[in-house]
Amino acid sequence: MSTEKQILVLGGTVFLSLAIARHALERGHRVTVASRGTTGEPPEGAEFVKLDRATGEGLDALRGRAFDAVFDVARIPAHVGPVLDALAGNASHWSFVSTISVYKHFDAVSDDLHEPTAADSTDPSLEAYGASKVACEQLVRERLGDKAFITRPGLIVGPADRNDRLGYWPLRFAEGGEVLAPGPRERPVQWIDVDDYASWLLDAADTGEHGTVDAIDEPLGFGAFLDQVGDALTEHGVLAERPDLTWVSQEFLLEQGVNPWSGPDSLGMWVPTPDYDGFQTRPTGPAVAAGFRASRLGDTVRRWWDANAAAPQLKAGLTRQKEGEVLAAWHDAPVGEGLAGLDAERRFAVPRAETPAYDG
Repeated sequence: MSTEKQILVLGGTVFLSLAIARHALERGHRVTVASRGTTGEPPEGAEFVKLDRATGEGLDALRGRAFDAVFDVARIPAHVGPVLDALAGNASHWSFVSTISVYKHFDAVSDDLHEPTAADSTDPSLEAYGASKVACEQLVRERLGDKAFITRPGLIVGPADRNDRLGYWPLRFAEGGEVLAPGPRERPVQWIDVDDYASWLLDAADTGEHGTVDAIDEPLGFGAFLDQVGDALTEHGVLAERPDLTWVSQEFLLEQGVNPWSGPDSLGMWVPTPDYDGFQTRPTGPAVAAGFRASRLGDTVRRWWDANAAAPQLKAGLTRQKEGEVLAAWHDAPVGEGLAGLDAERRFAVPRAETPAYDG
C-alpha cells in the first residue's frame, strides 16, 4: 500500500471519477470529493465539498488547501481555468481526463487535433466536445507543466456505465435466442476498463507520470470480442449454451434505423467501418509505457455481470422488439440489398465519442 496522500477528485460521484475516489480510499488515502452533488453520492469515507463550476460556488472551501494529487474530468474550458487558479499552486500532481475526440480524423489513426475553443468557452454541445477538450488540455499544460498527466480515453466500460455499451452484450447473450450482431466480424473494437483506468491514474500520481497519452486497450475484431463475452459468461456459469449470432451487414443495419455507438435503438460499441477504424485502433504502447495494465475482457465482463445480475436491466440499447424486426427483415431481404438511396451523411452519422467519465 502506498503512503497516505491527500487526494482531490473533482467529480467523484459518477463512473470514472467515482471509481478513482473509491480506489483511492481502498489504498488508504484521504479523499476529498468536490462536485455539485446532483448526479450521485460520493463513496463512503470521502470528504464532500459542494462545488458548482458554473458559479464558482465552493472554490473558497478548496482555495489554499494542498493536495498530493488532483483528478479532473471537466469538459467546459470556462470551468477549468478558475479551478486551476484556486488549486494549481498547491497541487503536486494533476491528472486530467480528456478524450480521443480531440482528434480530427476517425477513419485512420492521426494525431491532428481540433482547433481549440476559446479558453472561456461555456459551450456544452456535443459538436464542440473535442475542441473544448483541446482547450481544457492546453489550460492544464500551461499551468501545471510537468506536473500534469493528460490521458485521452476512448470508450470507457464497466458496471456503472450509464450508456451500457459493453453491458448490452452480456445481458443480451444471457437472454438467449437469435442475437443480432453487426458485421463484419473483423471490424475493430477498442475500450478501457473503468477500474483499470482508475487504478492506473492513481499509480501514475504515485510515480509522477506526466505528458499526454491515449488511454485505451488493444483492439479486437468484433467477432473475437463477442466470442470472449460468451466465454466469460459460460465460465461464470451464466450460459449453458451459446446464443446463435446472426451477422448483419452494417449497411442493412443503418437502413433499418439501428444506431451506432450508444443510445436508443443502438448496438453497443458498434461504429461503421472503415469510417471509424482509426477511432477503434489507437496505439496502446504509450499507455503501457506509462504503467497501464489491462484486465482480460473476461474479467471486465464478469465484473459487469456481478454488479448487475441482481436486477439486470439495460439503460440503453436495442430493444428486443426492434431486434426482432431487423432480423425478420434481414432474413427476408434480397441478396445484396444495402445502402441504396441513403446519402453519406445518413449512412455514417455517428456522434463523436463522449467520455462517460464526465459528471459535471
